[in-house]
Amino acid sequence: MGLYDFTFYDLINRNAICFKDKEAWHELDDNRSLNFSQYKEKVELLAAGLRKSGVQKGDRIGVLGKNSLEYFLLYGAAAALGAIMLPINWRLSAEEVKYNLDNCEPRLVFVDQEFQETVEGLREGLPFVDKFYNLHSNTGGFSDFNELTDHGTDFERAEVCTDDGFIIIHTAAVAGRPRGALLSHGNILCANMHFLYQMDLRPQDIQLNILPLFHVGGLFIATAIFHAGALSLNMRKFDAESALAAIQEYRVSVMVEFPPILSSILEQQEKTGADITSLRVAGGLDTPETIEKYQKVSGGHFYCLYGQTETSCLATFGRYNEKPGSAGRTIPLSEVRLVDDYDRPVPVGQVGEITMKGPMVFKGYWNLPEDNAYTFREGWHHTGDIGRFDEDGFLWYAGRKAEKELIKPGGENVYPAEVEKVILQHPAVERTVVFGVPDPKWKEGIKAVCQLKEGETIEPQELIDFVGERIARFKKPHYVEFITDLPLLEDGSPDRDRIKKAFGK
Repeated sequence: MGLYDFTFYDLINRNAICFKDKEAWHELDDNRSLNFSQYKEKVELLAAGLRKSGVQKGDRIGVLGKNSLEYFLLYGAAAALGAIMLPINWRLSAEEVKYNLDNCEPRLVFVDQEFQETVEGLREGLPFVDKFYNLHSNTGGFSDFNELTDHGTDFERAEVCTDDGFIIIHTAAVAGRPRGALLSHGNILCANMHFLYQMDLRPQDIQLNILPLFHVGGLFIATAIFHAGALSLNMRKFDAESALAAIQEYRVSVMVEFPPILSSILEQQEKTGADITSLRVAGGLDTPETIEKYQKVSGGHFYCLYGQTETSCLATFGRYNEKPGSAGRTIPLSEVRLVDDYDRPVPVGQVGEITMKGPMVFKGYWNLPEDNAYTFREGWHHTGDIGRFDEDGFLWYAGRKAEKELIKPGGENVYPAEVEKVILQHPAVERTVVFGVPDPKWKEGIKAVCQLKEGETIEPQELIDFVGERIARFKKPHYVEFITDLPLLEDGSPDRDRIKKAFGK
């Protein structure tokens, strides 16, 4: 903590002065709220309680739960202590949750009651966890969250620097193994400033907080709204009817979403005629039809972007109407370069791997020095994504490199290799290829083309259920097609390109 450092906790202190009595967070489910001054007070009480429980700078704090005030308070308290938050995707299977915990060894774990049974089943295999807490009141077998805030001990801030690690978010599994991307305080604050600048976020804005706080998109729009001195209305579980009612009642002005959130809200609006003209800013990933319908009904702007967890959510950004179909231009405090397989820059109009440098680039994958050396080769972060720049500097996303092929159903990241690995565990399956296909609900769906072993027969739904029982259900195929002989390459492996061309409809 030096003269030139600024952390998320410093931002909390700043906002407690600048926006003292202004509402910062409001829970729609139970009508609880805190202003910016009260948020700081709660954060410091919680930080003191965590310190008393043994949490030191650099220790990890695991969280498995839906969005809540308590969850957002933990981010603030971790920042004050120099601890590192480990938010876990609650859609994951028990085995996947355990992998994330084993990978980062958090000292404390906070869990919603609905996920306690999952964590209880893992407990004996987590010797590094000192204590398990319920995220809310004492409604289960874990310790009460309020124990940490009720004793009122004095808080002493830790020596924390801008470049210190703040959050670990596990990315989708590459070669069957998720990797924990470590983001710093500087990453989060720089991303906030880009959101503020690009979306013109203001203290009077109201955000409908619907994306999960374990997801880089949900976390960063929540911290950006906080940074702006604006209000987050938190929805614990998305429901189109309730979301539409909140937009109309509270005059919500900002929302970041993934399919099918916006389309379902618009369908509900069409039925009721509700007024959503307050919603001046929406952003994320969606179809042209949904985006254009939103802009027509609300009169607002939709923002498109390219980014990943490793680039602190953003690399390029822009209004949809500037270049429909593009991902916008490079953000102000980053340089994006497209390169060929030998890391040579490619000319405008030509496709190349998207590489990036600047203060948005993450600190690296947790405990994976070889992966970091490869990812950061030549002094650039290599995203594994492919795109092209047009003559006006707009980025056009063109997919993933073969080594990191990715499917994005509803904004989640799914690597085909991970799904294929599970499908091949089924005793009836000989070979399979998994890839993304257009989908009217999720924008991109998951399709599995399979060759069965001689004499075997199964129904598509049986295989879908088989996958859903073994990994997170959002990773299970939406479509399954069985064929007699899967086209192969000379080395005997499936010919992915040929299969995708023949069955990618």
